[in-house]
Amino acid sequence: MHVFVTGGTGQTGPAIVTELVGSGHQVTGLARSDASAARLEALGATPLRGSLEDTDVLASGASEADGVVHMANGGDFSDPASMTRREVTAINALGEALVRTGRPFLSTSGTLVLPAGRVSAEGDAPDPRSIGSLRIPGEQACLGFAEQGVRAVVVRLAPTVHGPRDHGFIPLLIARARATGVSAYVGDGANRWPAVHRLDAADLYRLALEKAPAGHVVHGVGESAVPFRSIAEKIGDELGLPVRSVSAEDAGEHFGNPIMAVVSAPTHLPPATTHGSCSTGRRTTPPCSTTSERATTSTPDPDQRARHVQPRCRPPTGLAELSRRGPGRPELLRLYRQIGNIIRSRQQAEGWGGGPG
Repeated sequence: MHVFVTGGTGQTGPAIVTELVGSGHQVTGLARSDASAARLEALGATPLRGSLEDTDVLASGASEADGVVHMANGGDFSDPASMTRREVTAINALGEALVRTGRPFLSTSGTLVLPAGRVSAEGDAPDPRSIGSLRIPGEQACLGFAEQGVRAVVVRLAPTVHGPRDHGFIPLLIARARATGVSAYVGDGANRWPAVHRLDAADLYRLALEKAPAGHVVHGVGESAVPFRSIAEKIGDELGLPVRSVSAEDAGEHFGNPIMAVVSAPTHLPPATTHGSCSTGRRTTPPCSTTSERATTSTPDPDQRARHVQPRCRPPTGLAELSRRGPGRPELLRLYRQIGNIIRSRQQAEGWGGGPG
């Protein structure tokens, strides 16, 4: 399959491009700069110069491909309305090029569009009051093409997509712990985070591209319901720093990021999605084995396998490397191990040791 990819040089994009190329697909990737073009070429993809604002380029890339994977997102976070308009415009340009072709079109969203404070499944509707609500119009735009002869699918990624060179939420927490000398959590720290390893997210994108039915939403979640206090304790353990609670009122100042303060507060729990829901299908999915190296994939039931992404559970491996402070859940230990890897790589790159920096 010839696949047109946007966002192929972002945090998760290179893993997805690598997975597609390694599985025999031909990839063309949108490139905004010479550096992005060179990165795509190094990954085995062909660059197409342009940006999300270049709707003619998007339409051309989509029309010449057998399928589209849209991951690019960005803009000015102080102006969420403009970010939403930009995303919807790009999705419409890509989708309109695929109308009545039956070709797959994957667009990316996040589990933060779901209702906070409870377990959510793939069939749950997004909540317009959620912290991720700016992504909802993009979801709706993509899924609308399912009624126009496009195999449109939305991939909701967990807020923490971890792996080498991670620059998301976990590194932010590590940096604040070093800066303040304290690894903190908000309130009792019981708020829960879903997470997924980058390579498992790449598996999910490929499988959804190849097999997911039109109009479906899939969740990229490998580690479900990770307590925020557990993350803080692991960071404190690795850095040799004290761990303590901060109040919701003081969280914004401590974390230096108002968004982190909101999503970390006990009054706004990020949605804990069903465990092992790296799958397709608008229904709650049972877990696959939780002793795999990273996340797992699953299907709703055996007689639906032809309509859903096939499970790809990995055998137990690497469990001798379990972290020193773990709650005994393998899916949490995967994330714990990654926290340690991030800290050690930063120590080597920046030449700092434990304790505040």
